[in-house]
Amino acid sequence: MSQYRIEQDSMGELQVPADALYGAQTQRAVENFPISGLRLPPAFIRALALIKAAAAECNADLGLLKPEIAGAISQAARTIAAGEYLDQFPVDVFQTGSGTSSNMNANEVIATLASQLCGEAVNPNDHVNMGQSSNDVIPTAIHLSAALVLDEALLPALHHLQVTIDSRAEELEGLVKTGRTHLMDAMPVQLSQALSGWSGQIQLAMRRLEDSRDRLHRLAQGGTAVGTGINAHPEFSARMARRLSEFTGLTLLPAANLFCALSSQDTAVELSGQLKACACALMKIANDLRWMNSGPLAGLGEIELQALQPGSSIMPGKVNPVIPEAVVMVGAQVIGNDAAISVGGQHGNFELNVMLPVIAHNLLQSEQLLASAARQLADKAIRSFKVNEESLQAALARNPILVTALNPIIGYQKAAAIAKKAYAEGRPVIDVAAEETDLSREELRRLLDPAKLTEGDSRVMVVNL
Repeated sequence: MSQYRIEQDSMGELQVPADALYGAQTQRAVENFPISGLRLPPAFIRALALIKAAAAECNADLGLLKPEIAGAISQAARTIAAGEYLDQFPVDVFQTGSGTSSNMNANEVIATLASQLCGEAVNPNDHVNMGQSSNDVIPTAIHLSAALVLDEALLPALHHLQVTIDSRAEELEGLVKTGRTHLMDAMPVQLSQALSGWSGQIQLAMRRLEDSRDRLHRLAQGGTAVGTGINAHPEFSARMARRLSEFTGLTLLPAANLFCALSSQDTAVELSGQLKACACALMKIANDLRWMNSGPLAGLGEIELQALQPGSSIMPGKVNPVIPEAVVMVGAQVIGNDAAISVGGQHGNFELNVMLPVIAHNLLQSEQLLASAARQLADKAIRSFKVNEESLQAALARNPILVTALNPIIGYQKAAAIAKKAYAEGRPVIDVAAEETDLSREELRRLLDPAKLTEGDSRVMVVNL
């Protein structure tokens, strides 16, 4: 048997792999764009298939499509949405900027499967693409896929991370460490307070992402070619939003302005910006863990991260903070993706944005990377690190910055002189302060108690400067 079959489209005939479910237009894209080897992710293909299923059902309800054909299209599309036949979507991310090749790829595969199901010839354009254009399908698929990944993967992962941080903060309540600003010794903080800062970052990241939902849930579907809705039933847009809402559990609505929805990707740019902010939060937390874990002998050595794998091919016994490092790299990728999405968002030329596939790829990659990184950071770094209390106490005892607590009593200049002397002589600040002030050792112990210094200042002091 031949390895190929002959398919025909409006541009003529060409060979297509004999076992391929797609047709001529997909094959042309495969031949035209052998650029990166990157494919649009499964989340996008799922959304694309759901759109095709919803369109078939809506068109049948409107009396525009035979029920038998509509049912077969819906069944075939739902099968794809469930994760089957992903190997039949070979088009490169770097293709025509409208995503027409990916839209036709879906139309052709679904038409083939639907024809097998109903025993009739199902046409990719006339039946599967009825009432649609790549120009409204692909923007709709971007919003729908991003909304689904946000709700099903990223927000749950961030919630899990926040819960894990809060649990560790409660467990570590009362443990005091040296605070650091500019990487230099500063006033003490409780470990639980430091972790509460991480928790606050994640909570704000979730709120920012949730704030984008309303705009993300607005769909371009119904605008067809240029936003006018040519060849689509007047009720198609609203019916599609309702049907997709039923499919997904999301509250979806037609875009308030279909011309805007086709020509711009401002919502994708907005969401990407929120993802970048989330990436920065994860990078901050990961780097704090790396610094606190540094050593174990020549670094800070405040905590010990779980040993997960050998850290060196030449230095026996070395263990590295691999999870925080992976999270930092994820953050770098997300920031890079945001730059590409921002450039893509600028390419809304007249009635259509022409960088849709790369926007879709990068947006979904960022969401999925952050979701995975958040869970790994929670489960393999924050949940399991051990605290080196001896190291914490030793650093606190030597910290001359504790003298800050004496500023209201002896003044900044005298306190600075005590701090410098304590540092130069390698002595505890309490010993130097006892020599340089009239304060009793008992009073100094009270004033310089690191734990008390983490609780805010409720003291009433008489300052005589």
